[in-house]
Amino acid sequence: MIFLGKTVESYRLRLDKEIQRWSSFARALRKDDRETFDQLMDVCRNYASAGSNATRPVLFEAMVMCILVDQQKILNRLKKQSASTKSSS
Repeated sequence: MIFLGKTVESYRLRLDKEIQRWSSFARALRKDDRETFDQLMDVCRNYASAGSNATRPVLFEAMVMCILVDQQKILNRLKKQSASTKSSS
């Protein structure tokens, strides 16, 4: 008998399960906060390829890093817009 080892669950499947684990938290939020929470979970899905390469045993760490990367992109864009607005004044 040959054992080939345990199949590792894909990152996307693990991510969906982790998001599902947070569903009761999401349901307890006010509507506008729930929409924001859903947007954050969409960010995690959008960065799933990068998250799967993080090789972190704790999935939540990769999820937080995906959210931080997206938030930093937004901050960078706002800073750039602010700088161009100031320079044109």
